[in-house]
Amino acid sequence: MLPKEMLALGLMLLMSNFAVTVADEALDRALRLMSETPLIDGHNDLPWQFRKQFNNQISKVDLNTLSTTHTNIPKIKAGRLGAQFWSAYVPCDTQYKDAVRQTLEQIDVVHRMCNKYPETFKFAYTAQDILDAFHSNRTASLIGVEGGHSLDSSLGTLRIMYDLGVRYLTLTHSCNTPWADNWLVDTGSEPSEHNGLSPFGKQLIVEMNRLGMLIDLAHVTVTVMNQVLDISKAPVIFSHSSAYSVCPHKRNVPDEVLKKVKEKRGIVMVNFYNDYVTCSEKATLSDVADHFDHIKKTAGADIIGFGGDYDGVTRVPEGLEDVSKVPDLVAELLRRGWTDQEVKMALGENLIRVLKEVEAFRDSVASAAPDDVPIPYDEVQNGCRTSYGYADAGNAAAVHPLSTLALLLTVALQAFFTFKA
Repeated sequence: MLPKEMLALGLMLLMSNFAVTVADEALDRALRLMSETPLIDGHNDLPWQFRKQFNNQISKVDLNTLSTTHTNIPKIKAGRLGAQFWSAYVPCDTQYKDAVRQTLEQIDVVHRMCNKYPETFKFAYTAQDILDAFHSNRTASLIGVEGGHSLDSSLGTLRIMYDLGVRYLTLTHSCNTPWADNWLVDTGSEPSEHNGLSPFGKQLIVEMNRLGMLIDLAHVTVTVMNQVLDISKAPVIFSHSSAYSVCPHKRNVPDEVLKKVKEKRGIVMVNFYNDYVTCSEKATLSDVADHFDHIKKTAGADIIGFGGDYDGVTRVPEGLEDVSKVPDLVAELLRRGWTDQEVKMALGENLIRVLKEVEAFRDSVASAAPDDVPIPYDEVQNGCRTSYGYADAGNAAAVHPLSTLALLLTVALQAFFTFKA
């Protein structure tokens, strides 16, 4: 080998070793920060995988060895997951049918998971519960209900779910409710039904503030985002959305809304779904970091969090294949010049602050009575709903169309046989 070639090879090896050293230092630093501040993720759909794969029979599941999901106990440990909002999600086609029952079953399965693995999970109701779980080396487990259709337009159901441990409600999923428009309206594929929120939708926002429940604006229209940011007296969240300026998908958050979230002292928890990261089927860990950088540049590090959407999406970025990989993303932020304090804010300090402020507002209005004014019956009337309690809507209004059809057929048949006789 010629001297010049030997020199070039030596330089290449030196540069390679330097790169490895820098990468190792960033990861070591990331792991240290994650040992000091809990990583709080805003959205994980493992409970839906329990339903899809096992019909919620988790007695048949071993989370230590489960290999068909993005999430299991070894991956949680490797990913240093300090706290998780588990999604109590049921599809939009349950609306007006059995959405409430199915959502209650998803809430139940989260509680049962925590009880089955008490050495790994600790159910959490408050910001302090999150910190207590972290200090006991367990993953704090909270619940978010993903979609207002799960309430069946009932403030009583909202309150019951809060009592069962639900700490955020995503106002819509990918369907309009009788009181709020979903994000698909902004694509033009669905019509607006309420120009954002209906009067009952605004009523619900006030009741969520009173309860101390986080308002989640992932999945809603920009009009709803702005209306809620104007109405809410407490900080709001986007549990799993990214930056629209980086990827112009209607599930993401525009810059003007990011700035309003900062004014409201809320949080945007970045989604890892490829389609929301790059607006294509492929993405990388670096692409996700671009969203973190943009949100920080636009509205500051104090509104950023993690909202991976693991086990609820079909495509995840290269380098973020499952929950075990999140420390690599933290290391990438450090390599990009994020300070230790900025990283700790994004890891969990921001969410802890938001939850504490929501709890503080709840406590400040503790003497306020629950809102017991129901949604107007004509806004929810359908064949599967009775009208008990509505004085101006007799039960006849709630007769199922099939019942009416059966009655008409009976009359027709009687007339036919009478005629034949």
